[in-house]
Amino acid sequence: MEYLLMIYSEESSWNKLTPSERQQGVAAYQAYTESLKKAGALVGANRLQHTSSATTVRLVDGKPQVLDGPYSDSKEQLGGYYLIDVPNLDAAMSWAARCPGAAHGIMEVRPIWTASAEAPSA
Repeated sequence: MEYLLMIYSEESSWNKLTPSERQQGVAAYQAYTESLKKAGALVGANRLQHTSSATTVRLVDGKPQVLDGPYSDSKEQLGGYYLIDVPNLDAAMSWAARCPGAAHGIMEVRPIWTASAEAPSA
């Protein structure tokens, strides 16, 4: 089953790191990504640009309303994700706990809803 591991962290914290700490952070993510590949669990992954580059679109009275910036204003921002394919939620949570993002932010684990799956309940 596919799960999306979403990495939420305070994006301004990266700028507070020393060059050495940044190198360590990049190396940790590279090692984690390689572990997912070796396990055959990685479907896709990407880092997102800063929230200042986000655009929010919603319909108001049937017309698109476009706003600069992310939908929510919170301490942590969605900074990246891993799409993984693992047997169950326990395996997905185990991978989320191993992600470097878990040490400096929050990991949200969400199953992917497929068209062949039953409609989700409200």
